[in-house]
Amino acid sequence: MAYSKHLWILWIWAGIAGAQCPEWPQQQAQTELDQLASQIERWDQAYHERGQSLVADEIYDQALIQLRQWQDCFGVQPTAGYQARAGKQAHPVAQTGLAKIHTRAQAQRWIANRADLWIQPKVDGVAVTLEYRQGRLLRAISRGNGWQGQDWTATAQALPAVPQHWPEPRDLVLQGELYWRLNGHVQSRDGGAGARSRIAGLMNRQQLDEQERARIGLFVWDWPDGPAAMPERLAQLSAAGLDSARYTLPVHDLPSAQSLRQQWLDQPLPFATDGVVLRQGQRPPGAQWQASPPFWAVAWKHPAQLALARVQQIDFTIGRSGRITPVLRLQPVQLDDRRVSRVSLGSLQRWKTLDVVPGDLVSIRLSGQVIPQFEQVVSRTAERKPPAAPVPGRYHALSCWSLEDGCREQFLARLSWLSGRQGLDLPGVGPGAWKCLADTGSLHGLLDWLAPQTVPNQCGAKLAERLQAARERGFQQWLRALGMPPAGNAGLAADWTTLAARSPADWQTQPGVGTQRARQLAAFFNHPPLAALREQLASAGVDGFAGPATPR
Repeated sequence: MAYSKHLWILWIWAGIAGAQCPEWPQQQAQTELDQLASQIERWDQAYHERGQSLVADEIYDQALIQLRQWQDCFGVQPTAGYQARAGKQAHPVAQTGLAKIHTRAQAQRWIANRADLWIQPKVDGVAVTLEYRQGRLLRAISRGNGWQGQDWTATAQALPAVPQHWPEPRDLVLQGELYWRLNGHVQSRDGGAGARSRIAGLMNRQQLDEQERARIGLFVWDWPDGPAAMPERLAQLSAAGLDSARYTLPVHDLPSAQSLRQQWLDQPLPFATDGVVLRQGQRPPGAQWQASPPFWAVAWKHPAQLALARVQQIDFTIGRSGRITPVLRLQPVQLDDRRVSRVSLGSLQRWKTLDVVPGDLVSIRLSGQVIPQFEQVVSRTAERKPPAAPVPGRYHALSCWSLEDGCREQFLARLSWLSGRQGLDLPGVGPGAWKCLADTGSLHGLLDWLAPQTVPNQCGAKLAERLQAARERGFQQWLRALGMPPAGNAGLAADWTTLAARSPADWQTQPGVGTQRARQLAAFFNHPPLAALREQLASAGVDGFAGPATPR
């Protein structure tokens, strides 16, 4: 995962990252850049020296992109750590790398006006150059910076998948991917499975055991100075015992390319992939290749499963029950076909444990391809300024029945529950309507809207009519809407007065009601703000609320 190995990613992605430059003074920019650079250096050290991958490959690549973007923003370089590693051996033919595309439209533009097109799975491993002299393997070189890389010859000579002799005594150069063999790997289901990290770690070790050597496969994706026609190149690679022909197939248009791309995403393969490669059969002689993306091949990436995002702000939402949920507001990122700008941390305690603050870089994924999910903190900002969080003891199941200071979120959450399907089920009355009533000063208490004159037309011409349907709802439906604690199989009387008269001991005699729930139910029916709401409901003529609540 060294910087030089992925430099070509930065060239292509610097524009795509397209993120706004942080509003940092120059000194802070240098500090933040050094912080991220040092983090990448630690990942590199673990990766190359111990064969350990401390971060997903996708996040590593995106961290490099982020670093380059910050360099472009502020015109500075890291002052510590993160030193690019120079290669050890020169490639006989430059490894080009690939530009990346992500959408059907981009693929269509690339395919247009091109002929002799072929498609391959983009095997997720480590790139290697194999050089043969008179048919005998002479050198194996890692990609490095495309011009030179590490000497992997000794390891490659011990790999069963790497041909040690060519069928005929000739000089040639092959370029391909060493990969970790996987049984029945389905990319859409299994993701990258850490395959690239695994193979890179093994190739940087001095010795491999027999089982490890057997699990390393080779996919040759090009023969720079092989036969001019792709079919002949593939035939000779097959004769040498390589399976390139099996995974290099002709395509004629976008639908045929998209069909194979989807097939390789959803059906079992012996390796992990991160997309497909579209390439022309005809390309310039190897002597003309450069260590930069060529015009004759492009990578069409699978949808990202992980994304690196910068935390811009931390919001704290307060739910109907008083639960405080930290939500990270992110610099927007694309995951699959979704633009993600917010992700929940679930609980206040988890936020405190993770110690996430604005400026941190975090990784996120889509859970079930729908819900953004926090994965981990990737790199911590140097200037740590935690936001002030709500005081947990301030909010609970019986707090915020009116629009008093500090209660807006919980109060509006109560109203959304009240009008929702689990409550009064009032069609057309949602969070937007309640927010409008609160913003116009028409609503202070939870049930002020029961008086029609309190509902202004600017919140919806039919809102008052829709709200009046609440008067027709039954007593038990109103209890659920007000947030009565679950009462198990307890028998519920037909009026508030009877229920308010029950002590905790009385509630415990009801089936399915334990000690804690009995206390919650007794507290609910005798909470002073709820007694006032009962009177409003009685005045509105709602069944079950007439008569005074029994004082305790």
